[in-house]
Amino acid sequence: MASGSLRKKSMKRSSYLTKPRHNSMAHSTPSSPLRKFTLVLSAISILSVFVVLSISSNIRSVFGTKRPSDQIYAVEVVNEFPHDPSAFTQGLLYAGNDTLFESTGLKGHSSVRKVALRTGKVEDIHKMQNSYFGEGLTLMGERLFQVTWLEKTGFIYNRNDLSKFKKFTHQMQDGWGLATDGKVIFGTDGTSTLYQINPQTLKVVEAHTVKYKGDEVHNLNELEYVNGEVWANVWQTDCIARISGKDGMVLGWILLPNLRQGLIAAGEMSIDVLNGIAWDQERNRIFVTGKLWPKLYEIKLHTMKTPFKGDIKRLCMPMPVHF
Repeated sequence: MASGSLRKKSMKRSSYLTKPRHNSMAHSTPSSPLRKFTLVLSAISILSVFVVLSISSNIRSVFGTKRPSDQIYAVEVVNEFPHDPSAFTQGLLYAGNDTLFESTGLKGHSSVRKVALRTGKVEDIHKMQNSYFGEGLTLMGERLFQVTWLEKTGFIYNRNDLSKFKKFTHQMQDGWGLATDGKVIFGTDGTSTLYQINPQTLKVVEAHTVKYKGDEVHNLNELEYVNGEVWANVWQTDCIARISGKDGMVLGWILLPNLRQGLIAAGEMSIDVLNGIAWDQERNRIFVTGKLWPKLYEIKLHTMKTPFKGDIKRLCMPMPVHF
């Protein structure tokens, strides 16, 4: 966009051991069939309890005690790469072989470009007409799909030749972010709606309202599909929402204020907001950047070591913006 879940079943262990009767028969047959039988039953009962407790413990360790929406992550920077500081990043994706595709915005400066990850060098570029403001971008096979701001117009490019493209019309209210799982295209329009679009007909086939603890998450911007989730930049925040594409529920939050703050501390006063997520599925690498940022970061996620005491809704869920 533009600037600015186990129910524990209690188990009672029955005792099958009985005291031996104090008579001559009892003392003369210490290994009677009845005693052997009761001992076997007791052993089975005890073993069953241990098995159930072990399974219960393992399940708890996998799923944890928190609800998915309570998961809050900080990030660790593992690599920094050069990024064009004049690129008003609107869409970002990883295309293999250390290659990125990027969509940039601002009228008169909008483009679709192929970029070398390690050097930041623009290897190919298509400059858009001055009347268009470039927005989200995604790749399916050989086709790059791009939408534009304040328009229902989008473009499809040949990834191998950006000069070859055709125009299309979409059904979202506006064009902000795009991503794909290889089957459908996910889209945002700056509202709290996450769309699913048929890549062949370009018609909306499903839409969900994105919510966190019952409240709508507005200003959904640039998207990326990451390992079964849809990740969305929330415009004008340092937050990425991890969203279920099935129902729009927020699964967790990624907080990245340290990236922008670090750039400002280094004297980069002209930068704009965080925007741009790319996922290298093969090597499971995550890249992020922002509008007019001179760096692109490879990051790793870490759950916070201490409980988060802030207000996620205040931090990551601003009021809706209308244009």
